Amino acid sequence: MGEEYSNISRASAQCGAVVTFVGLVRDIYDEKDSGESVQNIELEHYPGMTESICTQIIEEAHQYYPFDAVTLIHRVGKLGPNAQIVFLAVASQHRENAFNAAQYIMDYLKTKATFWKREVGSRGSQWLGVKEKDAKAVQRWLSMREKNEQ
Repeated sequence: MGEEYSNISRASAQCGAVVTFVGLVRDIYDEKDSGESVQNIELEHYPGMTESICTQIIEEAHQYYPFDAVTLIHRVGKLGPNAQIVFLAVASQHRENAFNAAQYIMDYLKTKATFWKREVGSRGSQWLGVKEKDAKAVQRWLSMREKNEQ
């Protein structure tokens, strides 16, 4: 992760901000104090399609929130608690664009990219779908776009 940060921070002499995000595997289910734990998650994807969708999401983010460079790494396979799932870094001349682009990319990544996630734990094994809060986050971006286009 340190090397990725170094690479992106040197991507542009005009870079004034680098926003990074690291997503981790949680060892708990969404419910609070359930006493049950997640042992691992298994992530699958459709090669080629996944990369294409990620590229499209990044290009859209750049259209609305211009930035100088981006690095997106998403792992697949079996991952245990506290393992890094995703690394995102966005470098921009201004922090506002870097923050907005990073959040836009993550919100769309959670809802549009072709990753399938299965939790394995004390409840057994279950495939996860798009969470309502993630769908609402994307809807917020769509509403903002509509306002800006008017």
